Amino acid sequence: MKLSDRALEYRFWQDAVYEKDWKNALDFLIESLRDELVFDNLAIYIIDENGKRSEIAYARAIGREKNAEADASWGEEIADKVMLKNEIVFDSPSEEESSSKRVANPYLAGMPLMASGKLIGILSLIRFGGPVYTQEDISVALLAAVVIAYIFEKRALQESIIALEKVQRQMRLQDDFVSTISHELRTPLGFIKGYSTTLLRDDTEWDEETRREFLTIIDEEADHLTGLIENILESARLQSQTFDMNFQPLRLDVLVRDIITRVHARYENFEIVFTNYSEKIIQGDNTRLAQVFENLFSNTVKYAPKSKIEISIKNEDGNLLKVSFSDSGAGISEEHLPFIFDRFYRVPDQPKKAGTGLGLFISKRIIEAHHGKIWAESDAKKGTRFIILLPTEQNN
Repeated sequence: MKLSDRALEYRFWQDAVYEKDWKNALDFLIESLRDELVFDNLAIYIIDENGKRSEIAYARAIGREKNAEADASWGEEIADKVMLKNEIVFDSPSEEESSSKRVANPYLAGMPLMASGKLIGILSLIRFGGPVYTQEDISVALLAAVVIAYIFEKRALQESIIALEKVQRQMRLQDDFVSTISHELRTPLGFIKGYSTTLLRDDTEWDEETRREFLTIIDEEADHLTGLIENILESARLQSQTFDMNFQPLRLDVLVRDIITRVHARYENFEIVFTNYSEKIIQGDNTRLAQVFENLFSNTVKYAPKSKIEISIKNEDGNLLKVSFSDSGAGISEEHLPFIFDRFYRVPDQPKKAGTGLGLFISKRIIEAHHGKIWAESDAKKGTRFIILLPTEQNN
């Protein structure tokens, strides 16, 4: 029977071809293959970028002796021979060997997995106790090898697409950042230039109150400009991991209370509820951790200005402190949550506010430098909650 005729009989393998998840596709294919071809173990090896055989990418023990997986062959030797010859390879035990322990003396068949004219992997079939592979077996195995090669080629293509999309997204973010930062830098510079030029005019006299008002604006915009520049530099240092940390024992609840006091001094009507259930000590950089919470408050001021803020600190299993920082604002769409800690990322469906998309990126890097984790949870129209886990002193 020709292979093309055999292919018509295996049209049901198309389910494996169309399955999106490559492991599910292989599971389905191997189960179907087992109905037509006798084998006990099956292993798939992939050729890495350096042209070397990888560890087993996929393996199944579904036949005789499957309880002896640790001792059974997985066709490494036959795979190496296929790589060397780039053709089908068989290896059968001698009559004397086949009469002894069959797990130690299997019948092996190695099939090259070809994609775009290139060897991308090897399919190893293992039989314990025979029989010898027939031409009919080879035809079925060759068809399986074609489908398996297609599945892995599709997987590689999907991974390449994901990597490309990530690069493209980062490029878009950087382009958006350049546009945003240009605007953000021009705004305080415009104020500083405008008010200083006005004060320097020779044809106008300004009373003391007006002069002080203008100088106050210049001072505030200079601070704003300094903060923007510092964020950019901080982001670069964090990205290249060239920043310093000054770790020392500290009480996180004390740090948070201090920041809340400063926030209340600036925003008198902000409702903040803080509950603390832990007095454990952590090893941390007081200035850097304060920066994290100031970023969270800053985001709330920008995107949920009338929101109530609830903060809690409590002990978590595994010598961890869990910090919850919640607002009752509009929330963040689920599709954007995985990216809000990316460098330069700004949620497009939120109101356009001043910012560079660096605050949460910086916060995440600081928390990670403390061997902790930070993530966000959000329900549309119900607000956003940031969760921070930090190890206590016992873990350091």
